Amino acid sequence: MDFTEIYKQSANLVSFSPGAHFILNAVEDVLVVRRTDTLQITRTWSITPSVRTTTEPDRWISHAGWSCDSEYLLAASAKSGVVQVFKLRDETWTARIETGAEGLVKAEWAPDGRNILCFSEWGLRVSIWSIVTGTATYIQFPIHPDRGYAFRADARYFVLAERHRSKDTLGIYDVSDSFKLVRHFPLPTTNLSSLALSPTGNYVAVWEGILEYKISILSLAGDVQGAFTPSPDPGFGVRSVAWHPSGMFLAVAGWDDKVHILESLTWSATCTLELSSRITSGVTLWREPANWLESTQGRGFLSYERLEGPQTISLLKADLSKPNPKSGAVQLEWNKTGTLLLVRYDNVPNGAHIYDFPTPSEPFVPRLRCVLVHLKPVMHARWNPMRKGSLVICCGTQSVFTWSDEWVGEGGDEEDMAECIGVPASTKYETRDVRWAPDGKGMVLMDKDRFCCAFEVEEGV
Repeated sequence: MDFTEIYKQSANLVSFSPGAHFILNAVEDVLVVRRTDTLQITRTWSITPSVRTTTEPDRWISHAGWSCDSEYLLAASAKSGVVQVFKLRDETWTARIETGAEGLVKAEWAPDGRNILCFSEWGLRVSIWSIVTGTATYIQFPIHPDRGYAFRADARYFVLAERHRSKDTLGIYDVSDSFKLVRHFPLPTTNLSSLALSPTGNYVAVWEGILEYKISILSLAGDVQGAFTPSPDPGFGVRSVAWHPSGMFLAVAGWDDKVHILESLTWSATCTLELSSRITSGVTLWREPANWLESTQGRGFLSYERLEGPQTISLLKADLSKPNPKSGAVQLEWNKTGTLLLVRYDNVPNGAHIYDFPTPSEPFVPRLRCVLVHLKPVMHARWNPMRKGSLVICCGTQSVFTWSDEWVGEGGDEEDMAECIGVPASTKYETRDVRWAPDGKGMVLMDKDRFCCAFEVEEGV
């Protein structure tokens, strides 16, 4: 793996373009675009502050992103209430949105790459601005600007959780018809926590806040298809939800160290995955070697220690008398094909569990495949967007960690491999976040205010 030089960034705003040919990053109030192959600067733009901006940090970029075709970029400053749009092929072209008294908490592109969503403060409204017509569509009272909305996979419909007259409701809007309201119906929740739209776009899952463990599945016509509450009631609510890529299963986890797999016929639990301190035979335990960074001087690769047979891992005991106890699944994520499920439990902060999930032609027996244990708590873990069995993990150290089931052994068969990879930086570098390129061939490694890129070395090049 080849690493680039280290560059400045702010607010963790670093992202590859959808085609992976460019990479943007923000440095305070400046937006920078580089070529991915050379990391040479292609474009730079500065945000023009609004009249009400009083201090220099208020002008800094808080949100940035690419349009779906990499033609346009947006840079927003939430504190100053300004969104500016730039065109990659024309450095002089620009558009500007000023939100005014309603304020701004978030701005992002709609999937069509020609509309921008601006969420106002206090949940007053979401404004959808078209850069083609220069007009806006307004939708009142969105519940959560960070997790209360979704677009269908084909980008045809926009689904938004709203609160009207103290009632949770769901609005379905037609993106192709200027976000015209198609359906609006009440939700079976009293205090909606979040929603998740199925990959097929047929169903939407909604669930209650932390005080009640209840998840309901509705059609986009508003009909309740099913609901799930475990028995006995664990006492706290839903924490993580993830749809299977096929839309046939739904993984649901609360604060009780159990992951329930719901099937789409009856919306009941077809199996339950439960955290245990005991690792049984047949499950691989991968352990990060002690002091490997010092021994390798932070350069090169080193395999994890591979332990077979019955093993034990330590679990933190959760204090349920305090808010946000260290328990439950903090992350559920399926791989590209839905054959692997990544689970990170909050009371195993240094670990990552990977479960095997059967294909439709195999017997339905999900099982724990392996556990990766590290010296420091896992900060982020992400599946490769293009390859079925490639995972990257970071723990806030001068390294990244990878797991793959695509390693070809001496007998020619594919087998698992987990490796520690040092980041060759001349100064202290803590990898706090890692994000894949859309083509799955490279990644961005982010420190608090710096970043670098890492790319796979292609054979024969």
